[in-house]
Amino acid sequence: MFIQTEQTPNPASLKFLPGRAVMDAGTANFPSVETAARSPLAQRLFEIDGVTGVFLGTDFVTVTKADPVDWYVLKPSVLGAVMEHFTAGRPVLVAETAAEGSDAATGEESEIVAQIRELIDTRVRPAVAQDGGDIVFQGYEEGVVYLHMQGSCSGCPSSTMTLKAGIENMLKHYIPEVTEVRAVA
Repeated sequence: MFIQTEQTPNPASLKFLPGRAVMDAGTANFPSVETAARSPLAQRLFEIDGVTGVFLGTDFVTVTKADPVDWYVLKPSVLGAVMEHFTAGRPVLVAETAAEGSDAATGEESEIVAQIRELIDTRVRPAVAQDGGDIVFQGYEEGVVYLHMQGSCSGCPSSTMTLKAGIENMLKHYIPEVTEVRAVA
């Protein structure tokens, strides 16, 4: 098994591509060891000293590290853990429930919310996934769109610019009712 790595815009995150499917659909975000109970892979990665976050995409694993730790020290351990996990045939998730990043609709949506979701899913999420992260629609209220950044996008120095210059401008262009985009934790 050959695992490729890609840098992300966030210097604290690195994207690992195992050359096979990681998630069947959706994404899963584990911002701490306490949240990783349903993922044996995330639990294993959190055992590595310096790992502070794990994000699982359809064909990649994004790992976030603590600030003082250097990638040249951490990367071999992460590569070994990912390789060992997949070659042993272990499951990525113990119970395949609705993925965290699937943001499935509940109840009836307004036309504006439906348009926002469509633009996020078709234009924003694929680009954000290229950088090892995801963006999840959290809500819309009085012209303000609330989005949650995950994976390498969470805490990325350029995430504010992405939200304001990229996503906000695009949403305002296509949906005049949108006045602002805000990140939520």
